[in-house]
Amino acid sequence: MTRRVHSARTALLLAAAIALTPVQKATAQMTNPTEATPPVPAHPYVGMWVTPDGHIRHELLPNGRYDEARGARASAYRGRYVVRGNHIDYWDDTGFTADGTFVDADTLHHGGMVFRRQR
Repeated sequence: MTRRVHSARTALLLAAAIALTPVQKATAQMTNPTEATPPVPAHPYVGMWVTPDGHIRHELLPNGRYDEARGARASAYRGRYVVRGNHIDYWDDTGFTADGTFVDADTLHHGGMVFRRQR
């Protein structure tokens, strides 16, 4: 009887571990900047976006990652992003999320701020 209970527990633990694997992989991709980022569909917003005072510089990279500088602090925030139409969603490597809207080809509204494309 003990052997059967032990085998049943082992089977349940193994099943749980296998079931969690995709979730763990997805979490690692969202939070680990060294993980490979899946290909990102092309969109017209790749490049540098800057607040009018130049304090915040937000670079959307072609691989679906972003790098944000604030003042003298380079790479203050990093993470991944997805663009759907004129909407952008961000997942920062530290765990917070944000979003924004491209109101035209050169204007991004994000976090209560207005960013302009730097050409």
